[in-house]
Amino acid sequence: MTKVKIYTTPICLECEKAKKYFKENNIEYEEIDTFENKEATEKAFKKAGQKRIPIIEIRDKAFSGFDKKKIEKQLK
Repeated sequence: MTKVKIYTTPICLECEKAKKYFKENNIEYEEIDTFENKEATEKAFKKAGQKRIPIIEIRDKAFSGFDKKKIEKQLK
């Protein structure tokens, strides 16, 4: 199964949309709270090339924001 990680904050609306999308589509994911895990968050920011939450990482590719098309493309 494809490993999906999502880097979130408690007040991020796009994060909530992404998690809802994952749940509705039975996509297993690991949530990383950016307030609690600064080191992992900095690595994700570097990988995505942006400091915008959420960072979604699929198959070692990371991108910022909730973009269904990017998610679907990476999951194929």
